[in-house]
Amino acid sequence: MAALLCARRLPRPRLRRCRPGPSPAREAARCPGGPARVRVDVHFCGVNFADTLVCRGQYQEKPHLPFIPGIEFSGTILETGTDVCTVKEGDRVIGVSHFNAMAEECITDQKALWKIPENLSLREAATLPVTYGTAILALQHRACTQPGETVLVTAAAGATGLAVIDVATNVLQAKVIAAAGSDEKCKLAMQRGAQFSVNYSRCSLKEAVQQLVGSGGVNVAIDMVGGDIFLEALRSLAWEGRIVVLGFAGGNIASVPANLLLLKNISAMGLYWGRYQLEDFPVFSKSLHSALQYYHQGRIQPYVGKVFKLEEVNDAFLHVMQRKSTGKVLLSLK
Repeated sequence: MAALLCARRLPRPRLRRCRPGPSPAREAARCPGGPARVRVDVHFCGVNFADTLVCRGQYQEKPHLPFIPGIEFSGTILETGTDVCTVKEGDRVIGVSHFNAMAEECITDQKALWKIPENLSLREAATLPVTYGTAILALQHRACTQPGETVLVTAAAGATGLAVIDVATNVLQAKVIAAAGSDEKCKLAMQRGAQFSVNYSRCSLKEAVQQLVGSGGVNVAIDMVGGDIFLEALRSLAWEGRIVVLGFAGGNIASVPANLLLLKNISAMGLYWGRYQLEDFPVFSKSLHSALQYYHQGRIQPYVGKVFKLEEVNDAFLHVMQRKSTGKVLLSLK
């Protein structure tokens, strides 16, 4: 069973493939490992910015070394434990794992798996857990976005940004302003459903938003960049607006000017999607069920930006770290 093994934390993660020969470890990989455990043949694994942070030791969760990275995957069920009742051998699934998905096979609990509809390919399915789970919880659970409201999303051409556009536009019937750092990324965001776009490398985000919607501002902002972009998004909010922080891809964490919260009665909140798996599993699971339902209904269309082979994982990580990626980046394990 081939896998990626993160053996050291480096400024630029370098991962090596681990292909054990016949041994007790290999035999263990063929056993579900418990009555509620499931062995999955992994076909695709998502490559997320969080994966690069984990391998550099900069993520909020720090697994013991060595470890196999990867937190989401799609594949087929190979074997189930005696108490497993939610899936069976041969089922196609998506899954959320705890840093062990970048392997040809993985073993996980049945609660971490969701069956996928027949009209959804394993390739597209692998885009759903982190990006669409995050987008759905950010827009619906945290920001309580309503039809007709205006949503501003930063890093709009990234995997999560495009998922936010997709859900906001096609599920919630909101209007979207896509903000990104290049004309090419803005063009992609518009093609994927945004009504307006702003290249914040060329102008003030706040001033550009004001030109588009007037002094009233936007109802919801979803920010993944942090720093000055977060502050401009915050200042772009309307009365009783809501901003949801998803990350800090720009590398800087801004301090919230509390007076702005007071003057406009606005709300600033965070979303750590993966934490819901531990703290409020029904909410976590519902986000994935909703993503699968929306796809089955034809209301969302995931966008795969690039697919790398397992042996190209370092190129995949570099692609994400250098912010070259648009849409979802995947590893193909087959």
